Amino acid sequence: MISAPQQPSWPDPARLHEVVTQLAALPPLVFAGECDVLRDRLAAVARGEAFLLQGGDCAETFAGSTADDIRNKIKTLLQMAVVLTYGAQVPVVKVGRLAGQFAKPRSSDTETRDGVTLPAYRGDAVNGLAFTEQSRTPDPARLLQVYNTSAATLNLVRAFTQGGFADLREVHSWNQGFVRDNAAHQRYELMARDIDRALSFMRACGVDTEEFRTVDLYSSHEALLLDYEHALTRVDSRTGAAYDVSAHLLWIGERTRDLDGPHIAFAAGISNPLAVKLGPTTSPDEALALVDRLDPDRRPGRLTFVTRLGAGRVREVLPALVDKVTVSGAQVAWVCDPMHGNTFEAEDGRKTRRFDDVIEEVRGFFEVHRTLGTHPGGLHIELTGDDVTECLGGSGNIAELDLPMRYETACDPRLNHQQSLELAFLVAEMLASD
Repeated sequence: MISAPQQPSWPDPARLHEVVTQLAALPPLVFAGECDVLRDRLAAVARGEAFLLQGGDCAETFAGSTADDIRNKIKTLLQMAVVLTYGAQVPVVKVGRLAGQFAKPRSSDTETRDGVTLPAYRGDAVNGLAFTEQSRTPDPARLLQVYNTSAATLNLVRAFTQGGFADLREVHSWNQGFVRDNAAHQRYELMARDIDRALSFMRACGVDTEEFRTVDLYSSHEALLLDYEHALTRVDSRTGAAYDVSAHLLWIGERTRDLDGPHIAFAAGISNPLAVKLGPTTSPDEALALVDRLDPDRRPGRLTFVTRLGAGRVREVLPALVDKVTVSGAQVAWVCDPMHGNTFEAEDGRKTRRFDDVIEEVRGFFEVHRTLGTHPGGLHIELTGDDVTECLGGSGNIAELDLPMRYETACDPRLNHQQSLELAFLVAEMLASD
């Protein structure tokens, strides 16, 4: 058992050791060469030549990892990416919060209801959501289920993105199955028709390249459970470098980015592209120290900073962070997480976010970069392909009274499909005006 913050209190260390040993012998979920390709594409983001779109569930669940759920998430990401690419004329690097995002940090180790105290739910990788002693007891066998579910998810992702589903000529079909009686979908259909006409013109001119038929969608998750991440770290036979083959990109969260802590030490030892979440308490010196620790060779594409500052503080905090790192000569990708800094509790106790706050933080992010002459490199958002009612506002005018209708998240509130499309159109306009 690794001693580190935000780790479960496993009741049976011997069983944990047995599971970790099994994980260490299993095949990789991703390959080192794929990680290297993603790093090169993130280097283009850092240079201002591309835009990163990273999205998916706050916390994946085993029950929610169905073919329909995965397909709807992929369709949502594909739609957002094509809106950004067509609307802003910029290449989009697509990364999913999927195939491994089964663990979540918590502010407390326990939860109390009606005088009963049990371990906090730390994601399906650790325990169950049901408030019973049996469900909430951490079970190492769940780590094997994380691996198996992630493998099945990646298999489906590769089938969808490489087997014709992501063909740009199918751009209209990505709207099928979604509610269409809203402004975002009507706007998407108009854009899809324009794309159809453009593709027809190109085919008439004899241009019909393979790039229109397939999409590269990479996987990512927070490197939180170090027993799992260490067990899936392998040495690449080509280079002798270590890679965490549980995902293409790993990020270190706001709660575990202690410069001298075990999470940063782990990240420094692997060759994957890395991201670090930066909250409003991050100082410019801390940001630069993270660059020195995680990207000492100053290699573009190695490090992404994901800022989660809140709509009310992004214009105050972000400029000094970006300026300090930029002046140092480091080429990191700057990405906006407009979700985590804008969470609050509704009257019924459910966590939620206002769509207007999400948009306002993104606007502030773009304004800061425009003022400094730097590149607003991407979005990192929690979303679902379903028509949930978890975040307030948007053109659907979701109100607090609507939250119970379809509040389905296992942890934090997500943008639904319609809100995600609305966000993509708004960001495309911001990118086009830069």
